[in-house]
Amino acid sequence: MACEQSQSVAHAYLDGELDAVRAAEFEKHLAVCPDCAAAIASWDEVRSGIQHTGLREIAPSRLKERVHADLHRGRHTETQPRRTLYSAWLAAAAAIILALVFAAKFMPNRNGAPPQLVAQVVDAHLRSLQPGHLMDVVSTDQHTVKPWFDGKLDFSPNVQDFAEQGFPLEGGRLDVAGGRTVAALVYARRKHIISVFIWPSEQTDVAPQSGSDHGYQWLSWRKGGMEYCAVSDVNAVDLQELQSLLSR
Repeated sequence: MACEQSQSVAHAYLDGELDAVRAAEFEKHLAVCPDCAAAIASWDEVRSGIQHTGLREIAPSRLKERVHADLHRGRHTETQPRRTLYSAWLAAAAAIILALVFAAKFMPNRNGAPPQLVAQVVDAHLRSLQPGHLMDVVSTDQHTVKPWFDGKLDFSPNVQDFAEQGFPLEGGRLDVAGGRTVAALVYARRKHIISVFIWPSEQTDVAPQSGSDHGYQWLSWRKGGMEYCAVSDVNAVDLQELQSLLSR
């Protein structure tokens, strides 16, 4: 790759290993560097392909049999070195850990956004709270915000204003999560800010999944070919109410 950033930073960014400051700097770099943008898109496509292959790695039954055999020999053979038994247990533990890591990173997540992706979205919300980063388009009119995304994304996000229900639309911005550009809608709740991240998904709809990270509540769900993740410092009930409104 021609760009040094591609080799030294891009992989760490795609794996969510950068802190908020370095991630924000690299996202600015992505906007002006076609080499890095192409690399991120290519790696994300490869990872997505792996996730949709349905691969699954299971430790062979022979491993269990061998461990049991070593245990049996350890009980009845005085000359059996304890080091051999210890090595067998280490090998079994390593195989189990490898299988768990593989499943966590590459198996399709059918219960909502992966934890790593949720962490990236929470970080993106935190970065947006820095001065000048919250909104690219400032408007309470959904008919102004929605057309603003045209030509900037390869999908059309659903933009609605819920001022009458206590969640007025404030605007929107482009953001990055999971190595791709996503839409981020900004809603207000009393004096709090809520970011709703939206990007397309080919997986089936899932019910809302919730949690907290760095003192912020998050709520993710999948509906109608779109992945949603709302992040804010409001309470969980407020996020659930906004989720219900967006899912109508």
